[in-house]
Amino acid sequence: MVEFKSYQDLIVWQKSVFLAKEIYGVTKGLPSEEKFGLTSQIQRAAVSVPANIAEGRGRGYNQNFIHFLNIASGSLAELETLTILSKDLGFIKKSTELLNLCSEIGRMLFSLKKNIKSKIETTSH
Repeated sequence: MVEFKSYQDLIVWQKSVFLAKEIYGVTKGLPSEEKFGLTSQIQRAAVSVPANIAEGRGRGYNQNFIHFLNIASGSLAELETLTILSKDLGFIKKSTELLNLCSEIGRMLFSLKKNIKSKIETTSH
């Protein structure tokens, strides 16, 4: 596995920042009565993904990192659910692109967790 210096070097972090920006753009079109409901919740979930990747990496390259990657994965699942709900309510039109990006980020998070676990196991023997 290639080492990285910063969480910002991680493509999964870069893609999740891009996703969060896209979510902010899309949620501008949600009804004003959703400002403190769905809009706020979907934005918080989107921001939580890259924020938890960054926080976990900041705590080291170990079980703590995996813990925060798990939180990022949970936030990603929440974001997918809120995106589907927003689409079903007729609030979001470009949900397919957002959901595809969520799936890609989910696969990347899974892979990163697997690689970190492998590295931990290798160094502990």
